[in-house]
Amino acid sequence: MPTVLRIGAFRFYFYSHEPNEPPHVHVDRGGATIKIWLDGLDVALNRGFRAHEIGEVVAMVRANRARLTEAWHGFFG
Repeated sequence: MPTVLRIGAFRFYFYSHEPNEPPHVHVDRGGATIKIWLDGLDVALNRGFRAHEIGEVVAMVRANRARLTEAWHGFFG
């Protein structure tokens, strides 16, 4: 489960057993977790983030999308 980015209390990471899915990132903060597809910035799964927090997380992913996508392809080939 490689962590590729930290912003404050947010941790951005991949699960190593998900190479056959489209590029995406998991983001945790405390007990909340969200999975976001990198291509369309759509939320695939959310557990614990409130609606206004989701927008904040998506904005962080958008701002770092190139870095996260590069890390995805670097890790999964």
